[in-house]
Amino acid sequence: MKRIVVDPITRIEGHLRVEVEVKDGKITDAYSSGTMVRGIEIILKGRDPRDAWAFTERVCGVCTTVHALASVRTVENALKITVPPNADLVRNLMFCTQMMQDHVVHFYHLHALDWVDVVSALKADPANTSALAQSISSWPKSSVGYFKDIQARIQKFVNSGQLGIFANGYWGHPAYKLPPEANLMAVAHYLEALAWQKEIVKIHTIFGGKNPHPNYLVGGVPLSVNINGDNALNSERLAYVKLLLDEAKTFIDQVYIPDLLAVASFYKNWGAIGGGLENYLVYGDLPTNGYGDVSSYKFPRGIILGRDLSKIHEVDATDPDQIKEYIAHSYYKYDTGDDSGKHPWDGETNLNYTGPKPPYDQLNVEGKYSWLKTPRWKGNPMEVGPLSRMLVGYASGREDFKEVVNAALAKLNVPVTALFSTLGRTAARGLETQLVSNWAQEFYDSLITNIKNGDTRMHTDYHWDPETWPKEAKGVGMTEAPRGSLAHWIHIKDKAIENYQLVVPSTWNGSPRDAKGQRSAYEASLIGTPVANPEEPLELLRTIHSFDPCIACAVHVYDEKGSYVHQIQTF
Repeated sequence: MKRIVVDPITRIEGHLRVEVEVKDGKITDAYSSGTMVRGIEIILKGRDPRDAWAFTERVCGVCTTVHALASVRTVENALKITVPPNADLVRNLMFCTQMMQDHVVHFYHLHALDWVDVVSALKADPANTSALAQSISSWPKSSVGYFKDIQARIQKFVNSGQLGIFANGYWGHPAYKLPPEANLMAVAHYLEALAWQKEIVKIHTIFGGKNPHPNYLVGGVPLSVNINGDNALNSERLAYVKLLLDEAKTFIDQVYIPDLLAVASFYKNWGAIGGGLENYLVYGDLPTNGYGDVSSYKFPRGIILGRDLSKIHEVDATDPDQIKEYIAHSYYKYDTGDDSGKHPWDGETNLNYTGPKPPYDQLNVEGKYSWLKTPRWKGNPMEVGPLSRMLVGYASGREDFKEVVNAALAKLNVPVTALFSTLGRTAARGLETQLVSNWAQEFYDSLITNIKNGDTRMHTDYHWDPETWPKEAKGVGMTEAPRGSLAHWIHIKDKAIENYQLVVPSTWNGSPRDAKGQRSAYEASLIGTPVANPEEPLELLRTIHSFDPCIACAVHVYDEKGSYVHQIQTF
């Protein structure tokens, strides 16, 4: 049995270390370790709750808005603040912008190279690549000359010996299945996506002043409307938002989705690999009748247990018996003992590092081995993210979800069970991006209609005076980050933050085992994953990256004794 260590895989709250045991060409056990402490909860204690969003938003520079959204919602929930309809619409548009940009970046720049062999593209016939591209999409950039130019650019990189972002990959690995023409098409769209993604986020600068980390506001959004003015949300800026949304929908429909289905068609066997957990959690988001009306959410709330799509279980983040965080294998301590669980309102962030000092050979998996706590829903490990959202929407009977899912399954000629896999997770991300691009158009139209009808309210001043607050209040704010269900819990006392806890998507997915030995999503998904070459564990990266564990700056591979083997630059 061989132990492989991949460290680090950069993620939202720092770095991720994964250790796996390989026997007879398959992973038989896996351990996921967050190697950086977050501590934002400690920083927030004693601060004005209205400022919390500005701190929590900076937990991550990739999910640039979702923590701010969860934060303002948790304060609004605690203080019983209702925001105007326009504020919900603007927040929804910023949410949709973030998800579209993030998912496209993930597919092309953080995950596609797990499926696409860049060097193989040099062997492609540009004429055949052009024919392939035109057979799957009406995207205009598909001429023979265009792909010749792309191929020449790649060849120039190779000849110079400076492959840059394409350097040190596992090119030629037997797990790559795409023909050269498909590889060349994918590389061309990789480069196009780099240019596109920097445009769509301009919507954040229009509504939030900047990107990353746009501005938010407890009680609404920090902007005013003056259609004919210069220093407010005016007709010119609204028209630009429309243009950017239209361009996004075109890119998603004509580039991302066709590429996704084309790549998936060569990797159908991965529809039976990497499924892992059988439980899926979704908080839901994108309200159409106010945040308080869960039934109006575009992403429905709910839980699926045991892959049973016939029943949706309810989730209540305020119920102390539902969501708890455990620390049996985490570098923390509780006043009630390490085997106990705590609801986030009673959560503690008491650091207790007991592990070895890096560099070290292996994790002490019998003891504490991660800075991530271990969240559970009624004691059950849950997967969160695009696959969970698509499954809950599909199981809820929502026609929009069923339409895109069934169309993809039919095109690939695979059963619905193929969704429970590494490939299904990757496909779900693309399909929900398609849905979001459609919903964004609806939110924009609703905003324009409200403004035309004279409703320009973007925030409320209700409860802005701390003297009107109760002496103590608790709240929870939930959303769906690109990587999955995200919630913040707050306890306000004497006008200040008494306690603040975040349970983020990668905590649900990437946490260590609980006291019962139950694996979380990353660890469970790796069991049974094939590994053709332990020194080039492409398949391991493929499954972990299907969760989108945030930007991967550099991955180092070590053998079980800690000896350096190989390094790949993944971004």
